[in-house]
Amino acid sequence: MSAISARRRHPVAALAVLLLALFVFGGAYAVFAPESRADVQAASSTQVEEGQKLFAIGCATCHGLGGEGQVRDDGTVIGPSLIGVGAAAVDFQVGTGRMPLARPGAQAEEKEVAYTDEQIEQLAAFVASLAPGPEIPDEDALDTSDLSAGDVARGGELFRTNCASCHNTTGQGGALTFGKHAPNLTGAEPRHIYEAMITGPESMPVFNDNTLDSDEKRKIISFLQSVQEQPNPGGLGIGRGGPVPEGLWAWLIGIGGLIGAAVWIGTKAS
Repeated sequence: MSAISARRRHPVAALAVLLLALFVFGGAYAVFAPESRADVQAASSTQVEEGQKLFAIGCATCHGLGGEGQVRDDGTVIGPSLIGVGAAAVDFQVGTGRMPLARPGAQAEEKEVAYTDEQIEQLAAFVASLAPGPEIPDEDALDTSDLSAGDVARGGELFRTNCASCHNTTGQGGALTFGKHAPNLTGAEPRHIYEAMITGPESMPVFNDNTLDSDEKRKIISFLQSVQEQPNPGGLGIGRGGPVPEGLWAWLIGIGGLIGAAVWIGTKAS
């Protein structure tokens, strides 16, 4: 019994146990530890390099190789400077298909997206590297699951105060001057709605945190989501303007049509 105890207390055995413990804990840390700052920077650097290559092929013709913009001799802007617009502007414009521009016009039209999600991230990383600007919102900024009915109602108030003059009270869009228009927000992704507020694309003003803080932006997004989730008992949304314009539509089209039919029948009978 004493011989066994002596072997267990042998210094070599203790050293072996210590080395085994260090190996186990070190391996576990290597597997589960977060990425180091160097790894993150290396990944970011790679994204920037790949984004620069994509930018040179698909964007530099209008915006310049360094994102400085292009202007003709007569002062006509071919492509605006992208220095300082931030990753959020790139994610919005490219992620909604507005860029690359299909053809010159009053404003960029939404269309099928030309790049993959990974390529959009790379383009955004390159443009963000040119100068500080609005960043792509994280998931917490877009999560509306914790908002109450009162928060949604508050979002409606904020939307009607700040956005309805262009986008309609329910986000159905509307005409602007010089051939431009405020787009219909039905089906728009929360990320793109948030990015539009912080970057101000086209004729839209910028709603920074001094105008609408991140929580208020979430409430606006929740309101737009609630509008889209409303059923259409009559079969048509008719702009989701509420019972008054919908009733007016019924009177003008429905009753007007019946009156017109009655007049036509009376004319034929005579």
